[in-house]
Amino acid sequence: MEQFPAVKRSKDGQPIQYLIVDDSVFARKNLGRIIDSFGGKVAGEAGDGLTAITEYERLKPDIVLMDITMPQMEGIEAAEKIVQKDPHARVVMVSSVGYQENIVAALQRGARHFVQKPVKPEVLYEVIKYVLGEDGVAAGATGAGV
Repeated sequence: MEQFPAVKRSKDGQPIQYLIVDDSVFARKNLGRIIDSFGGKVAGEAGDGLTAITEYERLKPDIVLMDITMPQMEGIEAAEKIVQKDPHARVVMVSSVGYQENIVAALQRGARHFVQKPVKPEVLYEVIKYVLGEDGVAAGATGAGV
């Protein structure tokens, strides 16, 4: 898999911590491999929305990658609950269910962005940099103080 310039937290230079939420183990492992190629660290995983909320509170990751269609609690509802508890939470919806109404609902309820499955690493990389904004820098970025 292609390696990308590592995205690090600008405040301390540490790898970005991710929580991956998907009911498919295959999808979680695939996202984990992509995150590795960004120099990120998988802090935790969850297979449903309820577990995602618990894991978010326990781990306080920098970014949550959240599927929409899951058992127990759908991803959009879980994203909303996470953002209600932590308005600074960065949730990116990652789903094959790319209907316009799902995307709009997710963004209205606190998600920062949406990535269509199958995930293209270069697309997710750009979304991660966008969502992190000033809190993340790519290694080797000019003028970023890295």
